[in-house]
Amino acid sequence: MTTAHIGIIIAVIVYLAMMLVVGFRASKNTNDVSDFYLGGRKLGPFVTAMSAEASDMSSYLLMGVPGLAYFSGIADAGWTAVGLIVGTYLNWLFTAKRLRNYTAELDAITIPDYFKNRFNDKKNVTLLIGAAAIIIFFVPYTASGFSACGKLFESLFGVQYQLAMIASAVIIVGYTSTGGFLAASKTDFIQSIIMSIALVGVLFYGIKSAGGMGAVIENAKALPGYLSINHTYDNAANAANPYGIFNKITMFCWGLGYFGMPHILLRFMAIENPEKLKLSRRIASVWCLISLGIAVFLGVVGRAMTVSGSLDSLIDAANPTSSSKAETLIVRLADMISQNGLIFAIMAGFIIAGILASTMSTADSQLIAASSAVSENIIQDVFGVKLTEAAAMLTARMTLLAVAVVGVIIAWDPSSSVFGIVSFAWAGFGAVFGPVTLMSLFWKRVNIYGAAAGMISGGAVVFIWKYLVRPMGGIWDLYELAPAFLVSIIVILVVSLLTPAPPAEITDTFDKVVEKS
Repeated sequence: MTTAHIGIIIAVIVYLAMMLVVGFRASKNTNDVSDFYLGGRKLGPFVTAMSAEASDMSSYLLMGVPGLAYFSGIADAGWTAVGLIVGTYLNWLFTAKRLRNYTAELDAITIPDYFKNRFNDKKNVTLLIGAAAIIIFFVPYTASGFSACGKLFESLFGVQYQLAMIASAVIIVGYTSTGGFLAASKTDFIQSIIMSIALVGVLFYGIKSAGGMGAVIENAKALPGYLSINHTYDNAANAANPYGIFNKITMFCWGLGYFGMPHILLRFMAIENPEKLKLSRRIASVWCLISLGIAVFLGVVGRAMTVSGSLDSLIDAANPTSSSKAETLIVRLADMISQNGLIFAIMAGFIIAGILASTMSTADSQLIAASSAVSENIIQDVFGVKLTEAAAMLTARMTLLAVAVVGVIIAWDPSSSVFGIVSFAWAGFGAVFGPVTLMSLFWKRVNIYGAAAGMISGGAVVFIWKYLVRPMGGIWDLYELAPAFLVSIIVILVVSLLTPAPPAEITDTFDKVVEKS
C-alpha cells in the first residue's frame, strides 16, 4: 500500500468515526418518535440551513456538476446551477416559515402527516399517496448513494465494490438509526463544511496545475462554444452546438423540484424558532450560490488542465457522447494531490471524505423520510396498528434498516444504471409534492379532492412524459418535471373548484397560520 493510500485511509477513517460519534451523541436527545423523525423541532438556524443544502446536493455537487461542465462547457452545468440557486432561494422564501407554522399547528411530523391533517383526510388518501411516492422514489435514490460510495472505494483502492458499498451503508445506517433526524441534521451540517473545503481545495490546486487563472481561461477558449451560455462543446466533432431555449428551460426547471423534496421540507419543519428562518435562508442561498459556482468552474479548470497536458483526458474515446468518465474529475484531482507526500495524502483523504459527505448527507435524509413513510404513515395511520412509544421507536429503526437493505440489493450490480434514477426521482418528488405543498400553504380553497388528484396526476405525467413523450425529441425533449408540475397545479385548481369547498374548521386553521406567518 502506498503512502498516498495510507494518508487517504487515515482521513476517511477519522471522518467516518466522527460521523458515528455525532450519531451516538444525538441519540441521547432522541427519546420518542417525534425526536427521531423531526429532532423535536430543536434545530438552530445554521444547522437548519446547512443540513438542508447538504442533504439536497448529494454527490451531484462534487461529481455531477464539475463533470458536466468538464464535458460540454458552462451552458448545461451553468443553467442547471442557476435553476438550483433560484429554486433554493424561492423555496426558503415562500415555503419555509409557513410550512413550519402549519405543521406545528397541526402537530404533523412528516410531509404525508401534514397533508392528512391539512385536509382533514379521515380516509388517509393523501397520506397513502404521499407515503407511496416517498417509497417509490426514495429507495432507489438511496441505492444510488450506496452505489456511489462503493464505486469510489473500488476505483481508489481496488476494494470489492459490494464490500465497500455494504461498509458505507453500515456507517450511514449506524448513525442515522441511533440518532435519527437530529443525527442526520448534525452530520449533514459537518458534511456541508467538508464538502465546501473539498471544493475550494481542489479548485485552487487545479488552477495552479493549469498554469494560473489566465491559462485556465485561454485553454478553455480553445474549445469552440465551451465558455458560451448559448452553446455547448461537441467532443466528437470539436465544434460548438447551439443551446436553445428548450435546453435552458429543461435545466432551469430543476429548481422546481425543491418545493417537493421531503428531506428538505423536513428541515423547515424542524427549526426551533421560525423567526430564525430568514437567517437560515440567507446562509443557505449564499452557500448554494458559492458552492455551485465553484463546482461549475472546477469543471472548466479540469478541462483546461487536460488542454494544457497536466491532466489526462476524461472523455471516453470509445464513447465521446458519454459524460460518466468526466464525473471522476474530483477523484482524479484528489489522487494527484495525494502523490505529494503524507500530509498532502491526508488532505486528499479529506477531499475524498467530502465526496462521501455529499453522498451520505443525502442518503441519511432519504432513509429517515422513507422510514417515516412506512412505519409512521402506512403501518400506524393507514393500517391502524397502534404502537407504544417504545414499539414505535423500534419499528422506526427496523424500517430504516429494511429500507437500507433493499437499497443495497438494488445497487448490488456495479454496472447498474442506478444513477440515472436520480433526476427521475427528483422530478417525481417535485411533481407529486411540490404543487400540493404550495397550494396548501397559499390557497384557502384547495380541498382534499384537488390535492389527491394533483398528486396522482403529477406523478403520472412524470412517467408518461419520461417514457412516451420525451423520446419524440425536438420541442418535446423537455425535463419531465416542468410539464408534470404544471399539470398538477392545473388539476388541483380545476378539481378543487368543481368539488365542495373545505369546511370552516380547515379554513379557520388556514387563516390562523397565515396570521402567524
